[in-house]
Amino acid sequence: MDNYLTGGYSEPCGQCAAVEWGVSDGGQFFCKNCHNVIEKTRDVEDYSVLHSRNNRISDIKRPKKKSSEDEREWMVCEGFQFILKHQAKALVNLGVCMKFETEVLWNFWKRYLQNTRQAFTEKSVYTPRFTVYMKPTSEPESDTQSELSYNSSDVTSHTEPSLSGVSTDMPSSLCSEAYQHSYTLMNMPRTLALCYLSLLWVREAITLADLLRMVSERRIPYMDIQEIFPEEMRLFGRDVQVFRVWHLPSYSVVHREALHLAQILQLPTFPTISQDCLLHPLPLTIRYLLDANLPDALHVWVHKVIMGAAMDSESYLTFDPTKHNPRLLRYEIQAVAVIIVAMKILFKLDDHAEWKLSEEAAKQKKKEVFRLKRWFEMVQPVLEKARQNKEREEALRKWKPTNPFITSLQRKCLILKKRRVADYLEQRFHKLTDSAPDQLPSTSNPYSSFRFSWGSEEGSDGPSMCNSRLYCTSKKDGFKNLANRKYWHPELTLCPKGLCGNHFSEIEPWLPRMYSWVLDLFSFILGVRPAEVHEGVLNVERRFISRNHHSKIEWTYHSLTKKVKSKTATCVAKENGTDITDSV
Repeated sequence: MDNYLTGGYSEPCGQCAAVEWGVSDGGQFFCKNCHNVIEKTRDVEDYSVLHSRNNRISDIKRPKKKSSEDEREWMVCEGFQFILKHQAKALVNLGVCMKFETEVLWNFWKRYLQNTRQAFTEKSVYTPRFTVYMKPTSEPESDTQSELSYNSSDVTSHTEPSLSGVSTDMPSSLCSEAYQHSYTLMNMPRTLALCYLSLLWVREAITLADLLRMVSERRIPYMDIQEIFPEEMRLFGRDVQVFRVWHLPSYSVVHREALHLAQILQLPTFPTISQDCLLHPLPLTIRYLLDANLPDALHVWVHKVIMGAAMDSESYLTFDPTKHNPRLLRYEIQAVAVIIVAMKILFKLDDHAEWKLSEEAAKQKKKEVFRLKRWFEMVQPVLEKARQNKEREEALRKWKPTNPFITSLQRKCLILKKRRVADYLEQRFHKLTDSAPDQLPSTSNPYSSFRFSWGSEEGSDGPSMCNSRLYCTSKKDGFKNLANRKYWHPELTLCPKGLCGNHFSEIEPWLPRMYSWVLDLFSFILGVRPAEVHEGVLNVERRFISRNHHSKIEWTYHSLTKKVKSKTATCVAKENGTDITDSV
């Protein structure tokens, strides 16, 4: 068949000197050995054969069988390339710079194809294919169908544009069969991980929590991914499992995949995270202070915790995949953890000291004094209402997509019938109740990175407390001291790696209720589990206390001397004491 298409063309390839020519769907000659595309094309009189829209693509589990003239092959990586293209377009529409799509994400994707030996290599491995069924039509090819082959010729090209700071001519260190292993296969969570790495490279002020929130609000295509594919393209059978999404991936899963992809891509050190970058803890903590309606004066103490824990250095903040055990920081979780540690220093958060300090602050003659009790009474109903609205929005979303996946011919009629019955029952219900269906928030509305809106404007969640003064010092013998003179923390001993998991469910009953509520507030703001925020607090406390165990820390009005009295050697949290003494 190939000899018939190539017409006996026997010139050696200019790249590898092999004589193994094939003809692409566009009629171009390419080398089967190194995938080098040459300028020679095949003369075809009937182009309807080459550009037929009634294409069929081979199964992902088996090599392609002999196909007819109306069939066409698609690689799995081309499907993910199409998804990444639409995810990048959505992020650019939300305000991300164009460099993210054109110079970073696209080059990361090509580097992934090269290092997994799917393309951009002289000896590529077998790439799985997936099957689609096209609707036969005589109309010209639509724009959507042309987008599906977005730079598809580049996938089989041998040359790769260079990425600033990334060596693109580096030979792949993966074995020839690496793609057949699950740790290199692209999947849906890894598309988000690749987008996050690209956002981190261009130092965009979009955290991983923000990215997952955009996905959950359907601003970035991920759920019901079949809706963005062209209408004439339908996945069928086993191929459905490649792109089917059952639920939104968790924060920890995408974070782990991003670290894993960085190692596969063999990326160099990322651009420096300095104070002019919004991922730095200093500007990032200001954002979460505003979102939680906490006073700006608390940022002074947040800054002291950051300095005391040495968390402001560029070497600590910048992601460096070239290290032996690379560490990808969870920037947003670290920022809220620093805020919680500062609140524990000032108010203790042990269900006793914070309320006593709040009552003493209420006796002050000065106005606009921050009181933790008033803050709690203001934020708690707003948090509960926001949680109910979120649950309501999720309940209003359709439980099945408009175009469901068809896994087999035997189930096709049943699946389509269930879809029709569900739509019919929904229409009848609204007709009987004489009510219009509730509308979900439109994704075309401007995106806000804040969960809450505090201020005196109409539609705000409540009055703002950002300009409140902190009452956190007391005078004794002419000296100023912190009103709270004790700091408690759970057991900070790390569990043996690989032997223990997260113990939050075990220690949560022992934790003070006020501390648990603060964890719950910030976990809702970030969209992560409270256990992950608690683990971030422990990490900050480990760094802070270990660096200041044998020396005093100079504060504005006091110094912090470490006196840990551990009550247990287990992982169960118990209250330990640390004296807070004056330094003046």
